[in-house]
Amino acid sequence: MNKQRLFLASCVALIATAMSFAIRGDIMGDFEQIFALNKTNLGWIAGAAFWGFGLSIYIGGPLCDVLGMGTIMRLAAAGHIGGTLLTIFAPSFPVLFAATVIIGIANGLVEAAINPLVATIYPDEKTRRLTALHAWFPGGIVIGGVLSFLFTQLGLGWQAKMLLMLIPSVIYTVMFIGQRFPETERKAAGVSSGEMMAQLARPLFVVIFISMCLTAATELGAGQWYANVFNEVMASTARAGILVLVWVNGIMWVMRQFFGGVSHRVSPVALIAVTALPAAAGLYLFSLAASPLTAFAAAALLALGTAFWWPTMLGITSERFPRGGALALAIIGGTGSFATAIAGPVMGYLNDRFGPREMLAIWAILPLVIALIFLVIYMRDRATGGYKVEKLQTRAGV
Repeated sequence: MNKQRLFLASCVALIATAMSFAIRGDIMGDFEQIFALNKTNLGWIAGAAFWGFGLSIYIGGPLCDVLGMGTIMRLAAAGHIGGTLLTIFAPSFPVLFAATVIIGIANGLVEAAINPLVATIYPDEKTRRLTALHAWFPGGIVIGGVLSFLFTQLGLGWQAKMLLMLIPSVIYTVMFIGQRFPETERKAAGVSSGEMMAQLARPLFVVIFISMCLTAATELGAGQWYANVFNEVMASTARAGILVLVWVNGIMWVMRQFFGGVSHRVSPVALIAVTALPAAAGLYLFSLAASPLTAFAAAALLALGTAFWWPTMLGITSERFPRGGALALAIIGGTGSFATAIAGPVMGYLNDRFGPREMLAIWAILPLVIALIFLVIYMRDRATGGYKVEKLQTRAGV
């Protein structure tokens, strides 16, 4: 088993996933004009891929134990390549919508497989490796966002932008060919299905489940609207709003790639509690921004606040509930996706009802709630001896 190749291929697969989000974020304005949509309907379109994303994580996670992570990744590759081609040649909006859902399903299968894969092959550094892996979600958004902006300046349409998706999709497909995948950590340790299911009823898991709704809605929910809000508020004729998304995710890539080890030097719970405060400030200041400079500054603060959230939530899940296996990771990842899907139309409604600035100011309440929740968890951990990582004894070394 080539651990390094499996890890790198997982990173490329996540780049493909992220590029789909970036490209869709850039072409939301095209859909709005072509189909004369209001912001609420646009929000439903923005969330369409997240429904497929979340559903396939929920289904794909448990199937990792049954079919194997390799099979799940092959299905993901078929969805990415097939969904992209169907999008490019879509003759109507219903077909386009269906293609978006297919890509969303592929994205979810990637998330369902690569998280337990990395947690399994690196059992002693789960959070750090998951953070390094998930650096390529913002990294992929940067790649997709920059290329989309350049294509816009060259006068190329949204179909040309979608064609970019095939590049990382084909690369990770080839990289996974012929590779041996390990059993999931839970299966290798011989943990029963009943014991796995029991993990989901633990009070702390329920709290993490609820918290994932809030962290995902703050990070990815707002992320769907950066470009649209910037273009409207700043009256950007160059449609430079996509560069805000690139800027935010560029910062997040740097934080995850080079500072991911911070989660092993401080409690992951404390990390989320502390970073929630700049995230709240960033959202609120973005709502007040009166110039591109202040908008980008506020977005930077938001990026610094949310950079570690998604991988740290997965790391906490894997470290505190290892007997939950791929199912626990799938539930937390899928919950984040569904929360983002719901956030789309909710933020669209707030946009229609109050306006883009007020929408962001209202959304800034979420990270304040996150800070409070994780402060309570941190104090509880401290009272019982600190943050503890639970480990499983596998039947054979990985």
